[in-house]
Amino acid sequence: MNDNEKSASGNRIYRHEAKEREWQLPENGSKNLEVIENHLKKHVGKVETVYHEILSDLIHLDILIIPSNANKPYHTLVTCGVSEMPMTVPQGVEDFKYAELMINLPAKWPLLKDYEVIGNNENNHWPIRWLKHIGRLPHDYDTWIGWGHTIPNGDPAVPIANTKFTGVMLTFPYWFGPDFFQLEIEPGEKINFYHMVPLYKEEMDLKLAKGAEIIDERIAKDKNNFILNTKRKNVAKKKRWL
Repeated sequence: MNDNEKSASGNRIYRHEAKEREWQLPENGSKNLEVIENHLKKHVGKVETVYHEILSDLIHLDILIIPSNANKPYHTLVTCGVSEMPMTVPQGVEDFKYAELMINLPAKWPLLKDYEVIGNNENNHWPIRWLKHIGRLPHDYDTWIGWGHTIPNGDPAVPIANTKFTGVMLTFPYWFGPDFFQLEIEPGEKINFYHMVPLYKEEMDLKLAKGAEIIDERIAKDKNNFILNTKRKNVAKKKRWL
């Protein structure tokens, strides 16, 4: 990993190479499940379905689902397992060494209780696959994930499934209020929840050139952008910055 490579905006770029190690069973599987479910029930809604991971390496990573209802017209998907192990964070950001991820899908998204069925259709399954992919990344490569981090879909990046998105960025889940972002699991130890936002190529390029703030601000201007819309407006094309 080259720690010295930086983008035009001055942010560090991490390029990870596959590590050679043996399969390792999780030591603390689902240790935070109950406290995370209670936190979600308080701020979002009751977890009705869990996509349990059958075979796990290093961490046991499940997907918790709070379905849509009359007052909440979207499904909320949240990881449970990323926080089983601390991430390798830089000095000075030790408060952010535990994380979980989330995304909101429209109520009409073909989300099925049978995980094997939805898993056979990449056009439906990719949000779940990306939550799990990013959730494992810090533990597989001894690194970390946090606000403003972007992950491309390959190098060079290609579209994700049947969308025009070529990567994702992590932001704060602003719409659930300030008390939702951090969950204290014990004194001095907090789980930080990040919203996974898929980005177009132009948005990924703008982030590298100008930083995450400009993307975060433009996406947050539309209150509907907290729910995944595969046809949403490309915010990098709002102004001709190139």
